[in-house]
Amino acid sequence: MNKNIKLAVAGAVLALSATAANAGIIIPAGEWTVDLGGNVNMYSSWSKSKSQTASVSGGLATAYNTGKTNGATVNQFGNGLLPNFLSVTGTTRQNDLDVSFTISLQPGSANNGALNQVDAQTVGANGGLNNRQSFITFGDKSWGSVKIGKDLGIFASDAILSDITLLGVGGAYAGAAPNTSLGRIGTGYIYADWKPQIAYSTPNFNGFQATAGISQAFTGLATDQAGSAATLSGLNAAPAYEGKASYSFAANDVTGKIWVSGIAQKVGTIANKSNDDPVAYAGDIGANVNFAGFGLTGYYYGGSGVGTTGQMLRGYSTSTSGKLIARDSDGGYVQATYVLPTKTKVALSWGISNLDKASGDTDGLLVKENEQWNAMLIQPLTKHLNLVAEYANMRSESHSGVKNEANTGSLGAILFF
Repeated sequence: MNKNIKLAVAGAVLALSATAANAGIIIPAGEWTVDLGGNVNMYSSWSKSKSQTASVSGGLATAYNTGKTNGATVNQFGNGLLPNFLSVTGTTRQNDLDVSFTISLQPGSANNGALNQVDAQTVGANGGLNNRQSFITFGDKSWGSVKIGKDLGIFASDAILSDITLLGVGGAYAGAAPNTSLGRIGTGYIYADWKPQIAYSTPNFNGFQATAGISQAFTGLATDQAGSAATLSGLNAAPAYEGKASYSFAANDVTGKIWVSGIAQKVGTIANKSNDDPVAYAGDIGANVNFAGFGLTGYYYGGSGVGTTGQMLRGYSTSTSGKLIARDSDGGYVQATYVLPTKTKVALSWGISNLDKASGDTDGLLVKENEQWNAMLIQPLTKHLNLVAEYANMRSESHSGVKNEANTGSLGAILFF
């Protein structure tokens, strides 16, 4: 599997699991070398919800709240945090440049509607098809590389690529029969997402590397101070600015990585209202280290106006005059893994994402924190194929003390090629 596919499909798996494939299917094709890579996975999950009389606005533990009595259990079949992934990358060397392209497709495994339909008689949906990557790169090892196209965002990308729940389900599914689960998104980090971008990466200087770029600014969602939704305007006057720097190291049997990243963008305007065109921003820091079968990861982020779970979601409230007032947010996660003599990997992790009220907020149901515990067992059957068993406890709490909770158990398998 080539470098780009490793990054976008299974960065955490390659870093944390000795069972993942290191190469895809390599096909020489004239002046090009074509690399086919990706994964196939599916899990069956059972989630039992506990909720009070109201749902937390922005709370993730309410995803399985069916409106039935307290303690309702829901079963779901589908992908984990990784969708099924088929990537095609072509590489060549022309005019002293390393040139490549990557195009990928992500078909979902879920389907809970007869004939794949959603209509008045059928409550369900098909997992659908994502198109997460379509980009070109060009450069040289002497001066770095340029990427143009759609790929994983720069800010917070190492947070998700270091997340062990990439091998499983993690948090609740984001709706009926979606393409993927939530993993730890929103309970320890903000989703990097798949973004149109132009980015430059430096060469690797003995383990140090940096990336800087511009990307599509997200519009997201705001709420007024009483909690009603207000969608941000469709187009932004400027792109988002993103960057990161990392240092990878290896000494005897110890390997690891330290990274920082950041993002800033103007938010735009609320439809039919005026505002002062504020800037949302966030930064993070993380590290992982591996030694003697142990793996440890720690991560923290903080920002203003970036919201929670997804970029720019609930990052602002609006005053009666239409002015945007930023909400601060922060969070992080810790994770530990150990490989037993049987080659079984045991993983434990905890994470939390916090969202503060803005000045003047009166919405008592606004999410204050989303928290999640995870425990996983990962058993390799071959160097490509893993069986996975997982338990997750997710809790959401509002600023007025309303709490929702979901306990989820999952069983499934994931294969990399």
